[in-house]
Amino acid sequence: MDMTYQDDPASPSQAASRQLRQACSNCSLRELCLPVKVDREQLAVLDELVYTRRRIRKGDSLFRTSDPFQSLYAVRSGFFKTTVATPDGRSQVTGFMMAGEFLGMDGIATDRHLCDAVALEDSEVCAMPFATVESVAWRLAPLARHLHRLLAQEIHRDSGVMLMLGSMRAEERIALFLQDLSRRHGARGYSSTEFVLRMTREEIGSYLGLKLETVSRCLSRLGELGLIEVNQKRIRIVDAAGLSAHVAAARMRV
Repeated sequence: MDMTYQDDPASPSQAASRQLRQACSNCSLRELCLPVKVDREQLAVLDELVYTRRRIRKGDSLFRTSDPFQSLYAVRSGFFKTTVATPDGRSQVTGFMMAGEFLGMDGIATDRHLCDAVALEDSEVCAMPFATVESVAWRLAPLARHLHRLLAQEIHRDSGVMLMLGSMRAEERIALFLQDLSRRHGARGYSSTEFVLRMTREEIGSYLGLKLETVSRCLSRLGELGLIEVNQKRIRIVDAAGLSAHVAAARMRV
């Protein structure tokens, strides 16, 4: 359950609360997860959003399917996967979230979460009670627009996955997946050409609708083509243009 600090003003917990409420102002990821075009006074209002941070150990769940929806979560560090249970009892991966991205929007419609969010490594999130988010959004138009943009991105991501599963060949799916990870790493100031896969090949296959063996074979094939280098979980993109050509070929067929 998310917490707010209600101790004596002179207590260490209250001091921690004041420091926490400055988190948005000082956070290096603010421009990724909160609206950019805000002035100093508006930024002070944004600092009301974050009431607590939560550390999630690798393999633990931030929330589970059917849990009551209370908060949105901005990933401060680490990596998560979201999963749903299929009718035959399997776990289907529906997405991967990294620092600067949001979890929990699945619960807005029904007031209960529709998926599990599981940490793929030790992670930390900023919890923002949704009631507070709504209240602040009424006062701060840039935040309201940003929330609408996040919801639109969720819809676009879902439609993109459907397009990928319906029209792309296996190698093209892997190429698009790596291209997307490259873009997201680059947006955070990390290398866009060399990164570590936080998820297993089986989890990649679940997300892309491919068998484990197919994922491994496609990574090897892209390596043979000179597009990437694979060293266990470490990926180095050698030919970004060639990788993009694989994706473009699929889009031309649509």
